Amino acid sequence: MHLLITGGCGFIGSAVIRHALRHGGHSVVNVDKMTYAASEDALEAARGDARHVLVRADIADRAAMEQIFATHRPDAVMHLAAESHVDRSIDGPDAFITTNIVGTFVLLDVARHYVAGLDAEARARFRFHHISTDEVFGALGPNDPPFTETTPYDPRSPYSASKAGSDHLVRAWHHTYGLPTIVSNTTNNYGKWQFPEKLIPLMVLNALEDKPLPVYGDGANQRDWLLVDDHAEALLAVVARGVPGQTYAIGARQPRSNLAVVRAICGILDDLAPSPLGPRADRLIRFVRDRPGHDFRYEIDPSAACDRLGWRATHDFDTGLRQTIAWYLDNRAWWERIRAGRYDGTRLGTAA
Repeated sequence: MHLLITGGCGFIGSAVIRHALRHGGHSVVNVDKMTYAASEDALEAARGDARHVLVRADIADRAAMEQIFATHRPDAVMHLAAESHVDRSIDGPDAFITTNIVGTFVLLDVARHYVAGLDAEARARFRFHHISTDEVFGALGPNDPPFTETTPYDPRSPYSASKAGSDHLVRAWHHTYGLPTIVSNTTNNYGKWQFPEKLIPLMVLNALEDKPLPVYGDGANQRDWLLVDDHAEALLAVVARGVPGQTYAIGARQPRSNLAVVRAICGILDDLAPSPLGPRADRLIRFVRDRPGHDFRYEIDPSAACDRLGWRATHDFDTGLRQTIAWYLDNRAWWERIRAGRYDGTRLGTAA
């Protein structure tokens, strides 16, 4: 397939492009606005691959999107471009509404008109795959069953509300206009090239520098963790084998409390890069005031998606976390440049 991938220089988008070119035999037009969290470095070999084209554009710019569709003639859209940091959405929700809702609307409507001009075979083949989050479902209690494709929506933050709004638009464009859309919701991703304000890289880098490790509340909040490479494989399975109008809940069944994740990071770092000051967990963990509207628990039951797609996450959390930490140790130049320039390392990380 010739894929149009939005947000392809972001954390998940770049993983999808790497996987699509390495394993899928696809070609990609990568549309990215290149905001603070985008990184061309994360494309790795795709930067020099003739099957990959990077177009710097804003998905909310209708004229730009129309030109991209007309020029590149995609077989499918994989829509990953989004503002995604919960704390940033609380501080300034405007960008989240513009990108996540208005940008998704623009893409949907441009795609609708584009598909109308295709021949019957190309129209039947076309897919619009919208990648979303489990945060749209709200919070789980300690004993609640995990989220599934049929869990009611109950977003709690400006970020999750903006993603919920975009999910509804995607489904409306399918039911009203017949656009062949698919939605996937996933849980927390981790892995290489993740921007250093997210929970795992922030804690890794702070611990390496013997800086405090801020943990919201008492650290009991739980998240379900999925290695980004497993997610990329699942997303390409969705766009290849997914059924228009359906939803796929993608996860790895790897729930951990935030405190357990931070302690695991400290233990791995104490093994791979010991500090002369001694073990890190007891010295560096600091419990800080909880953020507003902090959801207690997210967890996905991926059974239906696994059965329908023939996909399973292959990495367990402990192995994936060790691999991820080793990557950050081996790629200091990348994150040190970010922390020294575009990002100062002071914002608290979250599990979102």
